[in-house]
Amino acid sequence: MIRVSSAIGSLSASPTLAITAKAKQLKAQGIDVVAFGAGEPDFDTPDHIKDAAIAAIREGYTKYVVPSSGSPEIKDAIIDKFKRDNGLVYEREQIVVSCGAKHSLFNAFHGLLNPGDEAIIPAPYWVSYPEQVKSVGAEPVTVYTDATFKLDPGRLKAAITPKTKLLVLNSPSNPTGAVYSKAELESIAEVVLETGIAIISDEIYEKIIYDEARHVSIAALSDAMKTRTIVINGVSKSYAMTGWRIGYAAGPKEVMTALGRLQDQSTSNPTSISQKATIAALRGEQSCVQQMVTEFDARRKLITARASEIFGIKIQPPAGAFYLFVDVSGQFGRKHNGKEIRTASDFAEYLLEEAKVAVVPGEGFGAAQYIRFSYATSRELINKGMDRIEEAVKKLGKDTGT
Repeated sequence: MIRVSSAIGSLSASPTLAITAKAKQLKAQGIDVVAFGAGEPDFDTPDHIKDAAIAAIREGYTKYVVPSSGSPEIKDAIIDKFKRDNGLVYEREQIVVSCGAKHSLFNAFHGLLNPGDEAIIPAPYWVSYPEQVKSVGAEPVTVYTDATFKLDPGRLKAAITPKTKLLVLNSPSNPTGAVYSKAELESIAEVVLETGIAIISDEIYEKIIYDEARHVSIAALSDAMKTRTIVINGVSKSYAMTGWRIGYAAGPKEVMTALGRLQDQSTSNPTSISQKATIAALRGEQSCVQQMVTEFDARRKLITARASEIFGIKIQPPAGAFYLFVDVSGQFGRKHNGKEIRTASDFAEYLLEEAKVAVVPGEGFGAAQYIRFSYATSRELINKGMDRIEEAVKKLGKDTGT
């Protein structure tokens, strides 16, 4: 019998991909499902980006790209983006372009961790962080956040052991939409510099931000923090380019050189055509991003108001990204047709079966009382889905058989 490694055998399936696949399967069967599961913009990729890709194909830019960590042209576009948007200065040797930000994270975890090391992951977290840490044979250590879904520096410091190698930070956050202020990042940075751990800072949602919130990269706080931080970003969320599969990482030269060698021996270069499209995204007009964010903001306000009415609780409005994270523990113990809701997964299953609405249960995010809504869908579908949820919640009773 062929056996998989213990590290890979321990991995869990992605609940976000699973719920999205199930919703698509039901739709393919002709069932009208409102899907709040997918973590991707529903907008089309802007035309000027698609035009750049088409031009690349016609010009024969369809071969291997050397170096495999990204062409000099795309690295220069990323360097300019970091300087313009984040006040960070990098050289080409400090940039690795990969097949999506998830791939960039995978490279970073495999480049920084050894078996037995610990990585601190604040909860709620994106579902892939702990699984990617486990794929190395390292140990994900969960530190729970406060009511604002933000990491307390005291809790961080208390969780650090001699085995701790890094902290994973995600701002704006998936699944909560929380955005760290500069002052909050400075408090975390003090602990990082005092203890000497590294940071992987996932900033993929940096441009999707609302109200008075402002994105600050923790790497930009000081030269000392920059040397301890791997910044992860990409074009999938901000430019509606999820299928193009381009992410990138920036960090200290010696680390990024090693991550480049890892990529040399694994995927080689990300798609040549997608690299040309990404250059157009980063260097082209940016009004398309703001147009998407303006619509996301309208959806955010709508879904937050609707969810607050349905669940009768105060909901933490997201300051960034396009997710609403809702505590549904008030539904636990309620029943319908003799079936009791005991967990977020039970509630998500009930909504899919009874209301034909797909949401992602919070267990995979390290928050078992919550469900995640993605509002990367139209306002019409948001209202339709919330109407269905409202009716489904009304059907739940306290007594067996109701």
